[in-house]
Amino acid sequence: MPRHAGREQEREPDRGRGVIEGAFALLEALRRCGGEAGLTEIASACALPKGSAHRLLEQLLLVGAVERRGSRYRVGSQLYRLGQAWEPHPGLRVAARHPLHRLRAATGASALLTVLHDGKALTVASVPGEVEALVPVRNGMSFLLDTAAGQVLSDRGRAGSGGRLPGAVLECAEVVDGVCCAALPVRGRDDRTVAAIAVMTASAQGLQRAAQEAARAAAAVTAALVRAGAPPRLPPVLHY
Repeated sequence: MPRHAGREQEREPDRGRGVIEGAFALLEALRRCGGEAGLTEIASACALPKGSAHRLLEQLLLVGAVERRGSRYRVGSQLYRLGQAWEPHPGLRVAARHPLHRLRAATGASALLTVLHDGKALTVASVPGEVEALVPVRNGMSFLLDTAAGQVLSDRGRAGSGGRLPGAVLECAEVVDGVCCAALPVRGRDDRTVAAIAVMTASAQGLQRAAQEAARAAAAVTAALVRAGAPPRLPPVLHY
């Protein structure tokens, strides 16, 4: 075996990591650009040469991670399917689907479900409401732990500031001007807080009622988690 072969083999994993890191940098750039961008914009956002960015995008196109429309690229449907498999707690997103929509219908407020991830409150399910122009809610966005949801998840609000609502944290225009928020814990089978349901409204007068509706939603999600068995197996993707 040539003496330099071992060195080549040692360098190969580093090269693999570089390609993977570059691909994920491109996908993150697409997210920051609003989900769709041209090659020049993507390469600039990643600080990559256009040639390198183009080669990576072509590879991502082949596996469905990226789609192309004209001269612009966007995140592909295959990534969406894979992303749906990430579950912060078994059955959590399914259990929260109907309670969140009922919460939005009852209050008009933006309703969201967050979990503690990387030191922030990560949104894993959301329904936009009346404060969408001030604080857009999207799955995948994160909030700092000084928000109501963050305090619930980090147990900083354990003493509670929600009056007769155990575990609730209420704040009004303390984080974002014109936005009031109430958050309540969702608990698993072991009574541990696994998520927080939050509502964001522009009405300070209606915050207590919104908190009461959020408490009902949190209780419904908690009950569903306690009842839930093993998650169902999904059918295979036959073509993409």
